[in-house]
Formats: sequence, structure tokens, C-alpha cells
Amino acid sequence: MKNYFRSAGKDIPASIVVVLVALPLCLGIALGSGAPLFSGIIAGIVGGIVIGLLSGSHLSVSGPAAGLTVIVATAIAKLQVYEAFLLAVVIAGILQVVLGFIKAGILGDYVPNAVIKGMLAAIGILLILKQMPHLAGYNSDFIGDESFKEANSQNTFTAFENFASKINEGALLIGVVALLILIVWDGWIVKKIKKVQLIPGALLAVIAGTFMNEYFKTSIPFIALQSNHLVTLPVAKDVISFLSFFTFPDWSFITNKEVWIAAVTIAIVASLETLLSIEAIDNLDPLKRATPTNRELKAQGVGNLISGLIGGIPVTSVIVRSSANVYAGAKTKLSAILHGLLLLLFVLFIPEIINHIPLSALAAILIFTGYKLAKVSLFKEFYKKGLDQFIPFVVTILAILLTDLLIGILIGCGVALFFLIRSNFHSAVLVVNDTNNYLIRLRKDVSFLNKPIIKQKLEEIPENSFVLIDITRADFIDKDVIEEINHYMQHAHLKNIKVEVKKSRNKSMHQLFSQPNELKYEFN
Repeated sequence: MKNYFRSAGKDIPASIVVVLVALPLCLGIALGSGAPLFSGIIAGIVGGIVIGLLSGSHLSVSGPAAGLTVIVATAIAKLQVYEAFLLAVVIAGILQVVLGFIKAGILGDYVPNAVIKGMLAAIGILLILKQMPHLAGYNSDFIGDESFKEANSQNTFTAFENFASKINEGALLIGVVALLILIVWDGWIVKKIKKVQLIPGALLAVIAGTFMNEYFKTSIPFIALQSNHLVTLPVAKDVISFLSFFTFPDWSFITNKEVWIAAVTIAIVASLETLLSIEAIDNLDPLKRATPTNRELKAQGVGNLISGLIGGIPVTSVIVRSSANVYAGAKTKLSAILHGLLLLLFVLFIPEIINHIPLSALAAILIFTGYKLAKVSLFKEFYKKGLDQFIPFVVTILAILLTDLLIGILIGCGVALFFLIRSNFHSAVLVVNDTNNYLIRLRKDVSFLNKPIIKQKLEEIPENSFVLIDITRADFIDKDVIEEINHYMQHAHLKNIKVEVKKSRNKSMHQLFSQPNELKYEFN
């Protein structure tokens, strides 16, 4: 733990930035899920403190995730009793711990880098598109929604178009000032004056926005923000009323089939989102540290277990909070833990003060985070890498923008897999020619997918040629390919083509090719 406190000068300011990002997301996702508002705060506190302590990740921050919103809302609607849903969250947590013990964390390693980077860029673009209406005071959709189709029958683009006619002047003014503070502070002042690095620009933006609205109330009341444009934390008058915010699972629903269906669904989706987020944040880590994924699944499982036991909605590792943590300069998990403690202190001691913060100022922080995730330089970088990297990158972005995170990732992985197969398809067969002398070299694993290109190359060889088929570098050759080459050799003499096969010395390669006028397999 001593190592964590050595970086406290970086982690403490970062935790302030993260809590300012997390606060509206916790409330917004709970609202969008149809759960009690305080359940989102509980999930954020547990995600910060419990998972922060147990996780092996240095920079990941956990909390309620937008990707689970539809699943949670559906489960609550089906079960109709919130306490029954909490039981599903508890069971989901136990299942995640089991997944950690059976080493299911390896699944995250199979997601291509182009897809991971595309996911980060898509989240950045989504933050900008989704938060622009909130910046202007148009709060028709809950903060934190990442789905293309919104609960209010709009989608990402129609909501973006519609807010122009419903701008709240006060919210827009506060949001623009907050955004300018972030740009100037982080982009210029911090670079010029090293001594102010410990002061987060996000904190200054929120303080400025809050004081601006207080000034509006006294001097320009017609643009002052009302409560629906401000943070809305539940306020407890005393300890008893604060404890009433917590809810406990009803164990009498343990035999309910819907509880188990919801639990399994939450466990699988939450685990996938966590593994994807962890992979993405490890990519952003300046020190390139690797998170032990199986340990992460266990930590997430314990987090969901505790969250469900005290009334919280499910948690995962969350890209938005985690990326804000990275860009705020965090070095260790201390930042994530402190952000959870700060959330707890906010709701315990100063909820009235927090409820004066304009949502538009918080939207500015999210937009600024989105810009950092989706910089133009990232697109240029992948374009230079070639189409086999650029196309999966772009397709992942578009798929996430038009569907949701998990579906978009699956589509991106499918496209990346296509290019991987295509690359192997071509690299397994090399053709070189010098006048009428041809070399066809089979390399690595030559599957039936390579049969069409081999057939094409053989048929293109002109009359009166010499062909050397080299199989010495092939680890495996499919029998369909062997049959195709054998068939060619049987008829090559009709075009006065001489064919020789340079055979493999690898004793594990038992398939040999027929010589002309032979149709048989032999063994070395």
C-alpha cells in the first residue's frame, strides 16, 4: 500500500475528476434502469472502494454501467419486486467469482487491438453526441446512456438535432464556460505552470458553473437553472433516514426462474464488459501494465455480491470513468478507491451542496473526456497501418454508434476475423516466376480455404513451363489442397508443363503428393 501513497499527488486530484464524472453517471444509469436513484450511488461506492481494493488493475474504475441498463430495466420489470432483483445481482456476483476461478478472463485477450481502439473512439464520439444536449440544458435522456435507441423513442442523432430548438440559455452558458476552462486549463495553463498540476481542471469547471448559477439566481433569474437541471442526490435528514436508502435482497425468491435468468445474463454481460474495459484501459496506461483478468472477474464478483446485498445495481469496470482517470493523471488504484470514498462522503455530509452543481458543467467534463478518447490523430494512426487495421477500427466505431457496446464489439470482431483469415489465406501461398519457371511455396497451415487461390495460380501457368511446388515450410496441408495439386499434376503434361514437388522433411507431414500419372498418397 505504501507504493500507492507515493503517487498520492497524482491520484488524489484524479479521484476528484473521476467522482465528478461518476456522480451524474451513477444517478443517470439508476434512473434509466428504473431502479431507485440511491442504488446507483451504492453501486458507485462499492465499485470504487470494494473492487478498487480487490482488483489487480491500477487505473480501472468500476461502477454502474450503461451497457447493463436495458438488462436491469427488463429484469426489474419482469420480477416486479426490487428486492427480488437484488437477489439476482447477488447470484450474478457469485457466478462471476466462479468464472474467475475457472479462468474465463482469458476471453478478453482474443479481442483485436483495432477493435479495442475502435471501442475507445466510439465511446468518445458517443460522449460528445450524447452530452451535447445536456450541455445545452436538454435533458430528455438520462446522462450515461450509450445506446443508439433511447428510452424516449429518439436515437442518438435525432436527440442531437432536436436540442437546438430547446436550448436553455443558462445551462448553455455554464456548459460553454466550463468547457473553455477545461480546454484552457488542461491544454495550456498546466503545461506552462507546473505548480498548478495538482488542481484538476474539472473541479474548477464545476465550481465556476455552480457559482455562475448562484449569480444567475440573484441577478439574472430568468436564466437561472431549476432543480431539473441540477444534480439530484437523495438528502437524508438523519442517520435513520440515511439507512433507509439501503435495501436488502428477498431470499424467498431464490427458486424463481426469472431471478436465475437475470443473474446469469448479468454475470455474462458484466464480465464481458469488464474484460473489454480492462483491455482498453491497459492500452491507455502510459506504463503499459497488464491487469490479471481472472483476479478482476473475482473482484467484480465480490463487488456485485456486496452491491446486491445492500441495494445497489450491478457494477462493471467502466470505460468512461476509467479513461477519465487515465487522462487526469492517475498512477495507481488509490484514485479509484478515493473516488468511492468521496462518493460516500458526498451523500453523507454535503448532499445539499452537491445538489447545486449544474448538469451542464458535468456534461462539459464528459465531452472533454470524449474528445481525448476520439482524437483525429487516432484515426490517422490506424489509416497509416493499412486497411486491414483501419476498416475493423472504423466498422467497430460505426457499429457501436448505431447499436450498443457489446453488439458493436461483436461486429468489429467479425470484421477483424475476416481480415485475419484473408491475411492467412494469402500468406500461406507464395508464387514466384521467372519467365517460364514457377515456384509455388506452401507455408504455415494450408487449409481448404486456400484451395481456390492455389487452383487459380496453377491454371494461370502457361504451356511449356516448369513448376516447382515447395511444401517444406508447410506445417499442415489440407487433403482437399493435396487432391487439387495431384489432379493438376495428372493433366499438366497435356500443356507440356513439368511439375516437381519438393517434399517436406518434417516427419509429422504424412501427406505426400502423387507424381505425374500417379493418384496415391505415400509416407516418408
